[in-house]
Amino acid sequence: MSTHQQFAVEEVSPSYWRVTFSNGEINLIDPDTIEQLAELITRIEQAPDLTVVVFRSANPDFFMAHWDMLADRTRVAAMKPAPSGLHPFADNLYRLGKVPAATISEINGRARGAGSEFVLATDIRFAGPGAVLGQFEVGVGSVPGGNPTGRLPRLVGRGRALEILLGADDFPAELAAAYGYVNRVVPESGLEQFVDGFARRIAGFDKTAVARTKALVDVESLPTEESYGAGLQAFFQTSGRPENAHRVRSLFERGLQRPDGVELDLGRRLAE
Repeated sequence: MSTHQQFAVEEVSPSYWRVTFSNGEINLIDPDTIEQLAELITRIEQAPDLTVVVFRSANPDFFMAHWDMLADRTRVAAMKPAPSGLHPFADNLYRLGKVPAATISEINGRARGAGSEFVLATDIRFAGPGAVLGQFEVGVGSVPGGNPTGRLPRLVGRGRALEILLGADDFPAELAAAYGYVNRVVPESGLEQFVDGFARRIAGFDKTAVARTKALVDVESLPTEESYGAGLQAFFQTSGRPENAHRVRSLFERGLQRPDGVELDLGRRLAE
């Protein structure tokens, strides 16, 4: 098991939890994140009175930057399948979408790649004006692995989904909201207060009514379990190919995975 706990869980009340991510300088997602999220999702599924969970970041510039591109690929590939049969990364996102509690992402800063895939797996996304979302994987020669191919068309429509996925560019908060990538943009000074107030509102409602309403919406709007497996398989097949090594190497030379490098403006810098 991992030694560094990557998030703090604040049980505000039996019906309302807040989860705050904090993993390194830019909140990368790595194999430890996968293992710890699996345990957290099980806790959420099993909490008898839990009605709403808010996910947020301790870093105002990075909600979740993306997958750690220096992570141990062998360890990831060797992870034991979840009971669903899915790889744990895909299983986490599929299960997160279906937990009985309402889930809310409070997005300050950047959420690209796997970070975008995480917020897409939550039910409701509120963004601060400085939030940036994107799926940059095609720009480094990979298929996105966390099933934004299944989520985005349902949220923004086919054409805009392809614009996001194939263009691999950044989507600032206001454009993301206009497209339906996030629910709305809230002024930065009021984001935390707004999300907390909305969460407390839901937390005060009857859990059965919340959970059953969400389950009915899920039937109409969530991608299939199979699509999560297919998406991650395509990622494993396409990422790390030698013909794209120069793209990734160039990004690292320009400060990928550092808080003051290309991460600040990745969408534009990706195409340089």
